[in-house]
Amino acid sequence: MKILLLTPILPYPSESGVAIRNIGIIRGLAKAGQRVTLLSFAEQPPDRDANPLYQLCDSVHAIPLPDHGKRKRIVKLLLSRQADIAIRLASEDFARTLTAILSENAFDLIQFAGIELGCYLPQIQAKKKNAKVVYDAQNAEAELQRVVAQIDRQRPGRWPAAVYSTLQSARLWRFEGAICRDVDAVIAVSDEDRAYLIEHGGAPIYVMPNGISAADYAPPADETREPYQLVFSGKMDYRPNVDAVEWFHRSIFTMVRERFPETRLLIVGRNPHRRLASLAANDGVQVTGWVDSVQPYLHRATIYVAPLRMGSGTRLKILQAMAARCAVVSTSIGAAGLNDSVQSALTIADEAEDFAELIVTLLADESRRRALGQLAQERVRRHYDWTALIPQLLRAYREIGLG
Repeated sequence: MKILLLTPILPYPSESGVAIRNIGIIRGLAKAGQRVTLLSFAEQPPDRDANPLYQLCDSVHAIPLPDHGKRKRIVKLLLSRQADIAIRLASEDFARTLTAILSENAFDLIQFAGIELGCYLPQIQAKKKNAKVVYDAQNAEAELQRVVAQIDRQRPGRWPAAVYSTLQSARLWRFEGAICRDVDAVIAVSDEDRAYLIEHGGAPIYVMPNGISAADYAPPADETREPYQLVFSGKMDYRPNVDAVEWFHRSIFTMVRERFPETRLLIVGRNPHRRLASLAANDGVQVTGWVDSVQPYLHRATIYVAPLRMGSGTRLKILQAMAARCAVVSTSIGAAGLNDSVQSALTIADEAEDFAELIVTLLADESRRRALGQLAQERVRRHYDWTALIPQLLRAYREIGLG
């Protein structure tokens, strides 16, 4: 089967959840004997010799990211009824390359990853020939923005952001719905997302969660956990992550340090938002910024915390922590999208006092932490390794007449 895959950022280096999902899909499809052509945006020109995508794919087309600028986006937000995300990756270079690829090739499947690439759907439909078109939905975007607005409204300082998200949610509902009705299939990353997306009344929706190569996160045999070290990881300019860290520090961390003053919080991930700079000045908090690899931080963590209050899909950060044999404390939203078997290997609380109490209890009980970490690793290997997930994707393709 010949597949054209469109992604919003080159999947390697894999420094974000979107990239990790897409490199996993590409590797899985290549291993299954499928031929993949990749069209993607790239922050920097890729090194053909060092980048594995050139060995995994028939061809790789990397287009520079467009620079629309914040001011232009605000003007378009005010003067049009389009969702901001619908124009964020609009690029003449990308469109020209897409037209050339579709004119010169006949594909069985064209799959685009993420709603940002929905702006190219009319072009795909006009040039697809006999190909099936699949939308790989990274999130239920309209619902995500609705929840973001709901959270931001609780703090006066965040009211401008809440207004933005309220406007975006309504516009995204229209844009997301149009995409779902104009493709042959939608891939959702969780049953919860599927329930939101199905309200658009569009194409059949299949579920394939985010996954990881679990073996890549296994700790060394001589692992040594740092005492009283809490870790949170992710892309640290992403609004749900910024909110999670701010809420944790404001409402939970102090309660934990009252019981265990030695406790430290490591915030690991690239592009820390400016609002996190003030947190780094606080005792017991470290903001790392970009790191070569998250694994060493996970392997040294006493507890991994996921205090998320917004977001959708399957949290790759939690899967990574579980595969690294961490004891994890999460909110219900953080754990959403994970199946019951995997959720049972987490400890979950939604109120600040309860969240703090779970951390305190685990800090005091090493045997419980070890047992949870072992169970977490076993469950993730069984349910969220790519070897378990790619067959689900191939089944979805077969159900729409491919393969």
